Order: sequence, then structure tokens, then C-alpha cells
Amino acid sequence: MTTQPEPVSWAAPGKGVWARNFRLGEWLPDPMTPLFADWLVPRIESGFLDGMEGDVRVRVPFRYGSVNGWYFNSPPIPKPWTVASLILRSRGRLPWFLVNVLLRVSSNPAAAHRAVLHALELKWREQLLPEYRTLIGQAEREAGTASPEGLIETVDAISRQAGIQLWSLAVVGGSAWKMESALASFWRKELAGPLSGLPASRLGHQVLLRGVTGTPTAPSPHAVYSLDWYHPTAGEMGQPDLAAAVESRIEVSSKLSEQRSQVEAAARNALLDSPGMLTRFDSLLTMTRYYAAVREEQAQHLSLGWPVLRRCALRLGEHLVSSGTIADPQDMHFLTVDETLDEVRHPKKDLRAQVESRRTTWHLQRQLDAPLTIGKPVRFGGEPGRSGYDPVANAVEAARTSSEYPKDAIVGHPASTGRASGRVRIMEGPKDFSSFQAGEILVARSTAPAWTPLFTRAAAVVTDGGTLAAHASIIAREYGIPAVVGTGDATRRLHTGQLVTVDGGAGYVVPDDGSAD
Repeated sequence: MTTQPEPVSWAAPGKGVWARNFRLGEWLPDPMTPLFADWLVPRIESGFLDGMEGDVRVRVPFRYGSVNGWYFNSPPIPKPWTVASLILRSRGRLPWFLVNVLLRVSSNPAAAHRAVLHALELKWREQLLPEYRTLIGQAEREAGTASPEGLIETVDAISRQAGIQLWSLAVVGGSAWKMESALASFWRKELAGPLSGLPASRLGHQVLLRGVTGTPTAPSPHAVYSLDWYHPTAGEMGQPDLAAAVESRIEVSSKLSEQRSQVEAAARNALLDSPGMLTRFDSLLTMTRYYAAVREEQAQHLSLGWPVLRRCALRLGEHLVSSGTIADPQDMHFLTVDETLDEVRHPKKDLRAQVESRRTTWHLQRQLDAPLTIGKPVRFGGEPGRSGYDPVANAVEAARTSSEYPKDAIVGHPASTGRASGRVRIMEGPKDFSSFQAGEILVARSTAPAWTPLFTRAAAVVTDGGTLAAHASIIAREYGIPAVVGTGDATRRLHTGQLVTVDGGAGYVVPDDGSAD
């Protein structure tokens, strides 16, 4: 994408494996600006724990940190005695909750839905989302006249509520990929053979999941490129002309619906002599479709508060400009939270030199190839050792339509089935959106809701980060285009104008010129 800076160390902040693109990291395609990392991230993480405590009665914090400016997080490494303490504090709710959201959700999704997930979804719809909207509505009415202290309180409150929303998204919407893993395994074992003669079935189990979430063609004004509030929202960037895209969407939706119906009918016919298998297929399919739609709906609402957060940041930045602390309101994003709060309350410093130094560092960090994971696996209790059961890796392999790759293939997660060839267009962010041409292969570090209009023109999508439940995966399926996510470094190994073929079912990208470098 740009010339690489000097090599840097990617040492993990602590024991275990640390991931760049899970939880909050999925929404951060760039290194964090200093103020976002120092102010919003801790409050979002605290809100996440508030949501957990509300549902499970305990707080078990994920570990998170900044490595060369990039967000990384890692699951907690509980000691045996702390597990017993957590179970007691939760009054027995923790084991029951974990069994349903981690284990039962894959083995018997309908049972997990009845036991836990549906109630949590209703809580989100009837309590958490209305509370978030009410808070945002009040903030929007007051942001123009609020005092600096009032603006600070608003930022804190909205960040916390966003963390609670993130918890619900992780638990409820996050069930979608676990359910899909079960459906993929069932397909491979029971249906791949009997349906091998049906052309559409060669697309694999994902043919049953395309075009089912009802995602709008146009992003909402609050849709973001990144959760880092330094970046503008879709409303600030302006809406493209989507008339042709809407017409194309209708045509694509009709085609996908016809394929789904054909394969679904063939699958049921193949299972007619096995009532138990037919019942399981129906349950897996219904639950996977349902939670894929819920997941995308929750993701669309996560950033509802970002327009007013941006307004608060602008007003605080203007206050610091008027006091001579910084030269431009946007400079505030390159301060720390303590510097910001101190200067808002008692302005006395000129921080323009610090701002320029940190902005330069941030731009250099944006050029780094941040790895998807760092660190080494540990056993239960924190001792070094080999990793055990990995549900994410298992889900990825279950979803693949083939485990054979061409020479020089760039391998990632099989996010959306199908094959397409076209010219690569490396997209660094919103400033590049206008350059994207119909029929090109969209290649980016990751995508978020603000990117949705580009999917109407893309032949396929490839991202460095992401999972089977990432935005790129869900929207590519909705539009019936191939996608490969989690490649790690496709934005570096490919270049704009290069001809490639994307196989979204097998999960690879192969340069048609025979070279990936």
C-alpha cells in the first residue's frame, strides 16, 4: 500500500495468543489515534463488562492493549481457584451461561436459543437498544450548548453504552458463526455427496445463507469506516447515487432466492428417509439464518452514537483551539485523555509540538503490516503449552468447499462462496471510494458498514482481517459475491490493477499472473 517503515517488534503485551481482529479489533482497520486508545477504548471495555455483569453476574475482563498503535486483545487466563470463585459469585449462572453460548450453540442451536439467546435478543431489542437511543437523543439535543464538562460526561456515557451493545453483539449476534459451523459440518457429512449433481450445490452450504439478512443498500448516516472517532461517519462523507445499485440488488436477490429454494428443496428430499436428520437440518438452517440477520442488525446499530461523539469531539477541540492548546480541532485526537481533560479545565500549555509528533508516528504505524495474531498459546492456568480445541479454526475448515490450493495462493477464511476474476483495487479508506470501478476486486484491511455501497459494484471482496461473521462476510453473502477474509496481508501482496481469481468457497485468492508478490 505504501513503502514500509523500519521493522518493529510485535511482542505480545502478556501471556497467550493476542488477536488483532476480534471483538473491538474487528472495527479498527487502522492503528488507534492516541485519544481513542486512551479515552474511548477503556470506557467501551468497561461497558462490555457492565453488560456481562448484567447477564452473568460476574466481570471477567478480556485483556487488551496497544502494540505499535494497533489494538490487540486476548481471552483471560483464569487460574483454577479463580474459576471456582467466579462460579460462586455468579450463583451458578456462569457455567449454565457458558454451556449454552459456547457449547450448546453449536451442538443444538435451537436449545441454546430457547435457554438463553432469545431472551438476550429480546433484552437487547426491548431494553438495551432503547436505552442507547434515548441517551443519544438527549445528547444530540444538548451537544450544541453543553459545557465542556457536559461534553465529557456525554462521551463517557455513550462510550459505556456502546460497550454494553458490543457485549450483546458478541454473545447474541456472535452465535451466528458457531451455528454456521454446525450447519457446515452437517452439510459436508450428510448432503455434499447426495447433492453433488446439483450445480448450485457445488457452492457448498453457504448457498443456503446468501441474501437472507435484508441489509439495506445504503448505509445509515451513523455507519462508520472505523470506530475510532477520528474518522468521519457515512453521513459526513455523503451518500453516493445508488439508483443503479438498488435495481441490481433486486435482480441479484431474485437469483439468490431461486438458488436457495432449489438447494433447500433438494436437501430436504435427500433427507426424507431420515426424519431425525431432516429435523436437525431444518433446525440448523433456521437458527443460522435467524442469527446471521440478528448479527448484522446489531452491528448496524453499534455505532449509533458516533455522530454525536464526533460533535462532542469537535466542540472540545474548538475549545482547545480557542485556548491556544492546539491549532485545529482535529488535533485533539492526538492528545491523551489526561492532557485533554487538564487543558479543558485549566488551559495553560501549548501542545502543538506533541500533536505533530504523534500524528507523524500514527501515519508511520498505518504503514505497518500488523499481524493477525501475536504471542504463544498457554494451557489452562497460564503455563506455556500447545493450544487445544480451537472452535474458530474448526469453523473455518468446516466451511471450506475444498482444501486444495493453487500455487502462490493467498489463503484466508472462506467467507462467501463463489468464484470471480477481476482487477484488484486496493482500498485504504473512504478517500478511495470514488475511485472504485464496477467489476473490480475490493481489497482492504477490513470493511465496516460505511463500505456497504462498494459491494454493489464489486466482483469479489478480499480483506486482511475479519472472520466468518465479519461485515465483509455477511454483506458479500447478501450480495451473492465471493469473499475471502482473514488473509493477513493481501493488501501488501496484491496491487491495484493486478488480475486475480477469488474462490470464496475454498477461501483463497490466486494472482492470474502466477505471482502473489
